[in-house]
Amino acid sequence: MKFGAIDIGSNAVRLLIADVTETENDLNIEKTSLVRVPVRLGSSVFEKGSISSSKAKQLAKTMKAFRYLMDVHGVKAYRACATSAMREADNSEEVRQRVKEFSKVDIEIITGHTEANLILSTFKSHRLDPAKSYLYVDVGGGSTEITLLKNKKRVRSRSFKIGTVRLLKKKVKQALWDDMREWLTKLREEDLNDEITAIGTGGNINRYFKMSGHKYGELLHLATLEEMHLRMKKMTLKERMLKLRMRNDRADVIVHAGDIYTAVMRTTGVHEISVPQMGLSDGIALDLFRKHHAAKAAAGKAAENKG
Repeated sequence: MKFGAIDIGSNAVRLLIADVTETENDLNIEKTSLVRVPVRLGSSVFEKGSISSSKAKQLAKTMKAFRYLMDVHGVKAYRACATSAMREADNSEEVRQRVKEFSKVDIEIITGHTEANLILSTFKSHRLDPAKSYLYVDVGGGSTEITLLKNKKRVRSRSFKIGTVRLLKKKVKQALWDDMREWLTKLREEDLNDEITAIGTGGNINRYFKMSGHKYGELLHLATLEEMHLRMKKMTLKERMLKLRMRNDRADVIVHAGDIYTAVMRTTGVHEISVPQMGLSDGIALDLFRKHHAAKAAAGKAAENKG
């Protein structure tokens, strides 16, 4: 059964069309189509506090294109979730209405807590040991979500306004870094042990993982990540684009993402990170399937009781 999951981030807007099926022990996601458009809403929001007219127009056109794609693929249902940039924009509701009128796509502006929950809902699909502890680190354009899981339960969670686009625009004060490091240090002292592994989500960590040459399922060591990060920091933007074949909108933020991931791992003393190549859009697709399944079961039960 196909579902459309739209992730409206601060750096890019993504549409995942996923065929979700139920197996004996889990839910399986087959990515039928994945489209990414570098709208970069955060560039105007983090500088001026609002979404510019040109960005709003670009978003509306993107949503209209996504709606046509979902129609062609015959999706059962869709959900469009906007994160950090639209949460902070003082004209977000106006833009949301404008997009809806033009594209017929209804955007839901979700909280950081909801965003983290949707990402965490993909836990089973990661094929990880539920008895172990994991530190989720999701780095986006506007914020970084960090969650500690023990025995599949959330122990601690925080959202920090430290993101790649925000750093690119020099809108992250030292006090924010200090706050994050203080929280992570306390986390390390009170909750962490030698068995913990980080889980990294986001386009940038996926690119680091791909460059490492590791196979899917293997752990990426901090030393390897730091080595790649240092090599990229020494390159110019043009060199990253030409030598590493990166798009401009990836090449200009990937070093900032590396700064965040390595800082989190160093501060917590975590030496390995798993990169499952799943994120918010996957969580949205799974959530849509579960809700559809629950509604179908409820309808069946109601029909049975009526009969």
